[in-house]
Amino acid sequence: MKEFLFVEKYRPQTIEDCILPSGLKETFQKIVDKGEIPNMMFTGSAGVGKTTVARALCNELDLDYMLINGSEDGNIDTLRGKIKQFASTISLQGGQKVVILDEADYLNPQSTQPALRGFIEEFSSNCRFILTCNFKNRIIDPLHSRCSIYEFNLGNKAEMAQTFMARLQFILDSEHIIYDNAVIAELIMKYIPDWRRVINECQRYGMSGHIDTGILVTLSETSIAGLMEDLKTKNFKKMRKWVTDNIDVESAKLFRLIYDNMSDYVEPSSIPQLVLILADYSYKDSFVADHELNVVACMTEIMSSINFK
Repeated sequence: MKEFLFVEKYRPQTIEDCILPSGLKETFQKIVDKGEIPNMMFTGSAGVGKTTVARALCNELDLDYMLINGSEDGNIDTLRGKIKQFASTISLQGGQKVVILDEADYLNPQSTQPALRGFIEEFSSNCRFILTCNFKNRIIDPLHSRCSIYEFNLGNKAEMAQTFMARLQFILDSEHIIYDNAVIAELIMKYIPDWRRVINECQRYGMSGHIDTGILVTLSETSIAGLMEDLKTKNFKKMRKWVTDNIDVESAKLFRLIYDNMSDYVEPSSIPQLVLILADYSYKDSFVADHELNVVACMTEIMSSINFK
């Protein structure tokens, strides 16, 4: 069956093809050249290529691997059954097996994560583990100490954007989609380093056969002017509606947007307090189950304690 999703159809199969900072790419290439894979933890924001790199390492080393999504298969019994069945048998290729545990930060830190520590030790002779996570502070320390940790940082922003520009042009050319280079460049800079988001947006809008400035208009543009006015007038109902209407905006990006524009709306004397509030709720956002509730709580505290211009 022909793959429809661009993110899967054009997923890199080798480390060389992955969009990574040069230093990180060299590190992974050395692992491939050496032919030995350690237990690893990949951490970074969504869409940067953590799972892609894990799969590329396994492909290049010709290793049997199993991909488990921690947010879907986080039950300890399910996890134990799948891992034990896979890791306890010998690989047909003769090498080690690899369990790729995607979104491992969704695993319960009181039950599942401690059990995973035992799996890593129990199957160490036959199996390696690669954990991917958006928030490494959600992973317990014993797992940190058992894995080599790799931070998927942006590195040189201009270099990364240029490299991804060439990849995106190749994808669009292969799909016979007409595009404007300036529009594609602006789209990349809007979402960098979430490469998956950029590709998905191009596929969604490019179904008409061409991509022009319309994609920049149809994308969810977030203006905080209305939100800041609601906070200033202490209109809780309108503030909550704004949060609900912009629920697709990541909490971290919203907090950053307020931080970058706070001098336009907030009295200078209140800026230090606002920074502390944003930092506090940014930290809490890594743990909460309901991100919308956390954002509303943050806005409520800003509304009640900050002086606006």
